[in-house]
Amino acid sequence: MTSLLGTVFIVEDDAGVRTAMHRLLKSVGLNAEVFAAPHEFLARKLPDAPSCLILDVRLPEISGLEVQRKLIEAGVDIPIVFVTGHGDIPMTVRAMKSGAVEFLTKPFRDQDLLDAIQQALERDRKARQQQNEMSELRHRYEDLTPRERQVMKLVASGMPTREIASILGTSEITVKVHRSQMMHKMQAESLVELGRMAEKLKVPAED
Repeated sequence: MTSLLGTVFIVEDDAGVRTAMHRLLKSVGLNAEVFAAPHEFLARKLPDAPSCLILDVRLPEISGLEVQRKLIEAGVDIPIVFVTGHGDIPMTVRAMKSGAVEFLTKPFRDQDLLDAIQQALERDRKARQQQNEMSELRHRYEDLTPRERQVMKLVASGMPTREIASILGTSEITVKVHRSQMMHKMQAESLVELGRMAEKLKVPAED
């Protein structure tokens, strides 16, 4: 069952460390799943909910950095907190450049781990919220008629109604009707907001 606070996946080959982390997370109400080997985690279908990964750098099968690479290649965008007993600067830089949230060197304080986890879960929540908002925006745009999309492009570029009517070969009244319907469907409260929507959707500006 997925926790409302989020799910934390732990890949750690040391059974003692694995158990200690699991207990710590349970004590603060976080749902945790533990894996002794990377292939077990990579085979797990991740929930469609906020989550993060605690990943040991040095593992018996493949390195944590290799696991990170495989996830990126598979298009799995899960925030990662690396833990290691043998960290070095190049390794840390490589992990962080690839999007890691934190790189903790053992032994680390419980609070440092919890802080990193909360940061990772918050990053995932925000990313999911942005994805949902973008998906909703695309659905609204797809509901526009071809003419309403034309009007949206021209309006978002700052063109006045008269010029839009001239370009489309129609009357200003007709343009105003299309514009009103388009603004309603896009749920845009102002032209500024519509412009931001057009930018997010990468609606091409009129030359």
